[in-house]
Amino acid sequence: MNIPDLGGFSRRELLKSSGALAAGTALAGLVLPKVHAAANSESETIQVALIGAGGRGTGAAANALSTTAGPTKLVAIADVFESHVKNSHKELGNGFGDKVDVPAERQFVGFDAYKKAMDCLRPGDIAIFATPPAFRWVHFGYAIEKGLNVFMEKPVSVDGPSSRKMLALAEESQKKGLKVGVGLMCRHCRSRGELFDRIKNGEIGDIVLMRAYRQSGPTASDFTYPNMLDSSLSPLFNQIRRFHSFLWLSGGSYSDFLIHNIDECCWMKDAWPVQAQSMGGRHYRGDAIDQNFDNYTTEFTFADGTKFYMEGRGMEGCHNEFASYAHGSKAAAIISTSGHAPSRCRIFKAQKMDRREIAWRCPQDEPNPYQLEWDDLVTAIRENLPYNEAKRGTEASLVTAMGRMSAHTGQIIKYEDMLACEHEFGPDIDQLAMDSDSPLMPDSTGHYPIPEPGIKANREY
Repeated sequence: MNIPDLGGFSRRELLKSSGALAAGTALAGLVLPKVHAAANSESETIQVALIGAGGRGTGAAANALSTTAGPTKLVAIADVFESHVKNSHKELGNGFGDKVDVPAERQFVGFDAYKKAMDCLRPGDIAIFATPPAFRWVHFGYAIEKGLNVFMEKPVSVDGPSSRKMLALAEESQKKGLKVGVGLMCRHCRSRGELFDRIKNGEIGDIVLMRAYRQSGPTASDFTYPNMLDSSLSPLFNQIRRFHSFLWLSGGSYSDFLIHNIDECCWMKDAWPVQAQSMGGRHYRGDAIDQNFDNYTTEFTFADGTKFYMEGRGMEGCHNEFASYAHGSKAAAIISTSGHAPSRCRIFKAQKMDRREIAWRCPQDEPNPYQLEWDDLVTAIRENLPYNEAKRGTEASLVTAMGRMSAHTGQIIKYEDMLACEHEFGPDIDQLAMDSDSPLMPDSTGHYPIPEPGIKANREY
């Protein structure tokens, strides 16, 4: 199988006369589309609708309203929880004043709220998708129909069927000339962009090994115990509240958290791995009802045989590390060493990462990549620059799911295996209503199916 490569473009080749687009947009879209934006000059305000008003969605909306690339205004908010809508509206209103124009009649609640919010926009405005990832393909399809530009959080797919849907939608969005950002913000980090250029220019030699770590205590809602559930809510709404715990909603902690390290390493390698071989397990978890393992280790293999090792762990009292590294035939490099930002990228003179042997270090006071990705998106809309990250974001999500499926089944999973996998975690989610059952219902004890490697070898649960 031929895996689509990452484009082969350097950051410098993609910089336009404005100088505003980052290395992360090098893969954004390779055909200059006709102007599709409602606002293509500095004087015109781009309207924004927020779909998914939790913490990450509210943060994305704040970045949208903070951009220096031209005026923006929030005009609609949607979520399945009314409290999310109200809290997000209050927080953003307090922070941005009249840039938030969302009266009660443009605050929507329900599974069809995404349509109502997007119906408030004009073609060329921006819809933010920050719901649990299961709903990406549903919302993206409607945005394409409406001619809207999009910013969507990662991951953008959770299994084989949703990945195939997203790839088809990505192609359609390209044909329509839409600008699409995906929340893999590390691609917009200027320091990582310069490191990518230096690696492509041979400063560390050929990459022969990569390794990355996301090791911490439990994160967000990845572990769920019965006492964490709200007895007044249905299983569907309890799962959405704690979406990191359930594979159909988020791909679990592996997909939602490890994707950043995986994506930035694949960027530096300038390729996607062709297979994954993983291990993982659950330890002293008591009566936990979530579907996650608390530790994962994956050996990714690229087409040229290069290995990339990814280690994820969510356990108290253990060594913590959140970093990515590349080892070349001549020297080693730090891709990131303290989470998402600042990256503190460095190249060393040899393999030993000794601060006394630094050959290059990134400039200090690195700009916030969460803001940069928004500045880049809005600049692309206003200047009609090629910009569509939907395909690359789906490929990153698929590769991450490949590693997760390998751990959950105990099998070697190849890229084409993951893409062709027919296990759809959330079938018919576009039909969900406020009184619907969840696609994943608990058993009589209130527990949910968990992966059993080697026993359930063809599907994850």
